[in-house]
Amino acid sequence: MAKRMDSRQKETLKKVLRYLKPYRLFLVLSLVLAAVTVAGTLTVPLLTGQAVDLIVEKGKVDFAGIFRILVQMGIVIGITAAAQWIMNLCNNKMTYHIVRDIRNEAFSKMQILPLKYMDGHAHGDIVSRIIADVDQFADGLLMGFTQLFTGVITILGTLLFMLSVNAGITCVVVLITPISFFVAGFIARRTYKMFRLQSQTRGEQTALVEEMIGNQKVVQAFSQEEEAMKKFDDINERLQKYSIQAIFFSSITNPATRFVNSLVYAGVGITGAFAAIYGLLSVGQLSCFLSYANQYTKPFNEISGVITELQNAIACAGRVFDLIEEKAQIPDDGDAEELTDVKGKVSMEHVYFSYEPDKKLIEDFNLEVKPGQRIAIVGPTGCGKTTMINLLMRFYDADSGKIRIDDKDIYKVTRKSLRSSFGMVLQETWIKSGTVLENISMGKPDASREEVIEAAKATHAHSFIKRLPQGYDTVLSEDGESLSQGQKQLLCITRVMLSRPSMLILDEATSSIDTRTELKIQRAFDRLMEGRTSFIVAHRLSTIREADVILVMKDGKVIEQGNHETLMRQNGFYTRLYNSQFAE
Repeated sequence: MAKRMDSRQKETLKKVLRYLKPYRLFLVLSLVLAAVTVAGTLTVPLLTGQAVDLIVEKGKVDFAGIFRILVQMGIVIGITAAAQWIMNLCNNKMTYHIVRDIRNEAFSKMQILPLKYMDGHAHGDIVSRIIADVDQFADGLLMGFTQLFTGVITILGTLLFMLSVNAGITCVVVLITPISFFVAGFIARRTYKMFRLQSQTRGEQTALVEEMIGNQKVVQAFSQEEEAMKKFDDINERLQKYSIQAIFFSSITNPATRFVNSLVYAGVGITGAFAAIYGLLSVGQLSCFLSYANQYTKPFNEISGVITELQNAIACAGRVFDLIEEKAQIPDDGDAEELTDVKGKVSMEHVYFSYEPDKKLIEDFNLEVKPGQRIAIVGPTGCGKTTMINLLMRFYDADSGKIRIDDKDIYKVTRKSLRSSFGMVLQETWIKSGTVLENISMGKPDASREEVIEAAKATHAHSFIKRLPQGYDTVLSEDGESLSQGQKQLLCITRVMLSRPSMLILDEATSSIDTRTELKIQRAFDRLMEGRTSFIVAHRLSTIREADVILVMKDGKVIEQGNHETLMRQNGFYTRLYNSQFAE
């Protein structure tokens, strides 16, 4: 297990370095400035030691020499402060550019992930990876740049300065040092696992909170508050457990390394005192050495803290990289054509598809649709109606078989041109944050205001829009919370009406509309569907009586096919479905 964790950490670090590569100039500059900062910091104790040696005894003080040293110290401190400030600027620029790049790549990847991934993962967990995990990674990375580089250079620089003063005492320091590395490494190996579990559980918690906020009415309607609280408490307990364990291990690091540092300081003090007694060191050099001992041990405390933060950062980065490296949807072929001037001929030949390999859904599906036909798809829940639409739009790819639009294989045309050929109105509405005008013009971004108003009048949305506080310029919140479900659906229908696509898909498009408005919208759809191939998925069979062809689906297969009158005369499954809705 530990080996797998180590290998995973190494892989994650390699990926971080890949993002760091474009900013290597800032990295080099940061390292140079870190060296300047350390050199300046270590020069001050040396000058202090020289100043101490100029104070021999009462009445024998070289004030002129001490003044020169103070001037030198002022210059060194000024250069050190400037170098440290510029180094911090470089580190911040590197960190937040890397974080920006990772977020951009993660969000871009989200756009090309197959719908299967989105359906199979909690949306809150995906949000947590892109927002919370990247923030945690940024904190660890910034600490790494700011303190790790300076700490390592400080250790190396201090050793060199100490060697220049006295090699013997330096050896004492070097011999005690490995204990600190052993302690830090021992703790670091145990913190990574806890931080990773903490990050995963945080994502789980975010997913639950998002789910509860989005469905609070349903939770309260079915009195599921206690059940929701139990579930939240369970996740919260686990998060507490992993967080406490992670913090416990990380909190040991600092006192453990401080203990080792105290040993180093004591070792330097004792050996230095004997060296001074025997005349091997001056009092100034001893004070200088003690100062170096503090300088030398201080980075170990900082590095131990950095290592702890890096464990958390790497664990969070690993989750983000898992998202980035998810297998994207199959890209368009290099020679994929643009689907243009669509007439609306659709054919499906021997199509097989299942969401899970062991659960068959669509089997040997065949369909021929002539341009301009209205195809209604009916059947019980779970029979494959919406799945057929998903296959037509290439939200999912068929396991086998051919699907053609105007005799062109949809797998040999670009997804963008295929999807832009369809206008789609779903049962689930989606309203983005923005004005009513912006929401409608998503269907045709270059549309004029007059065109938008004309489309709204055609769908009978104009009257309710005019009653809004600022009319078409009313700003809607996320998912149109200020609108009723029916009003949101009217806006989505208007969006399609504006774009006037070559083909239409209406998946329970009027399910949230009152009967009177539905009749008006149906007339608008009739005008829109004139000469356009249209697929209508409906449960209310009264809405599809005028369809040219009605496909009756059951268990992923078309079991009956024909117009309303033909199917009613057959007295089969469709007849039973229809009569069940209109039985007295």
